[in-house]
Amino acid sequence: MVKLKEALESCQEEFFLPGNSCCAGCGLEVALRWAMKALGPNTALVTPACCLNVVVGLWPKAAPTFPFTNMAFAAAAAAATGMSAAFKAKDYRFPGKVWGEMTTLVFAGDGGTTDIGIQGLSGAAERNSDFIYCCYDNEAYMNTGIQRSSSTPHGAVTTTTTLGKERYKKNLPAIMAAHEIPYVATCSVSEPLDLYDKFKKAKSIKGCRYIHILAPCPPGWGYQSENTIELARLAVKTGSWILYEIENGIMKLSKKSQLLLDPSKRTPLIEYLSTQKRFSKLSEKGLIELQERLDRNWERIAVELSCQEDYQK
Repeated sequence: MVKLKEALESCQEEFFLPGNSCCAGCGLEVALRWAMKALGPNTALVTPACCLNVVVGLWPKAAPTFPFTNMAFAAAAAAATGMSAAFKAKDYRFPGKVWGEMTTLVFAGDGGTTDIGIQGLSGAAERNSDFIYCCYDNEAYMNTGIQRSSSTPHGAVTTTTTLGKERYKKNLPAIMAAHEIPYVATCSVSEPLDLYDKFKKAKSIKGCRYIHILAPCPPGWGYQSENTIELARLAVKTGSWILYEIENGIMKLSKKSQLLLDPSKRTPLIEYLSTQKRFSKLSEKGLIELQERLDRNWERIAVELSCQEDYQK
């Protein structure tokens, strides 16, 4: 874990600048700023249709200081595969130049990842294409009117689930881990040093790497913009958003989530959900079911970690 003093000393430079048109309190902006602090200037970013390719601004006054490519909704992973291959070809032809140091990064919303982009992402993962794919998850299609995505949680109100979503959230990190890629991680904007660490590690690994970040959205979730970090922190404290890494098939809980293996350490789920207007239609029965589902998930994780330890012995 990077130390606070070390992080502050090494993270002074900004690569995603002020003047962008992110909403106040946007989780996306926090996520991208810290990801780029870890990856550095020799990073080329691909983003499909989402909030990010709208808020960056128009050249020559755009917010990113790094190469930035807008891509069609379904094609981000395919484009990143080609971009990474191009950097390798350039490095072969012109050794000693910057091409061998380039990191290819996809930064996409949950709609462009869990729904529209999953085919290209699955193909890239199967090939073990050499890039980092990051989903900043605000749990709906926020840029086009707050419609539900497969990443929207059960019970959440959107413009297409006016009584609350019936289905449950798709577990994309688990799907990516099932591809047996070298690195999968989850992060939250409330834990920037953990996020920084994981992007640093991902940069040092070759092959397809997947990082999934909780990025709250004030207008989409229905809360005051100054509460973004506290809300994201509550998601972690309740155990509804679990911080972990899966490196070469081995799962490891991050420190903040490791503590929650003890059920008494978890904050009740209602403290997280009650702060958001999108859960205003959730019944008491629905809340109890969600809490029970969360507790069962933690029981399953505890068993899996125990079996993993036995196997390693």
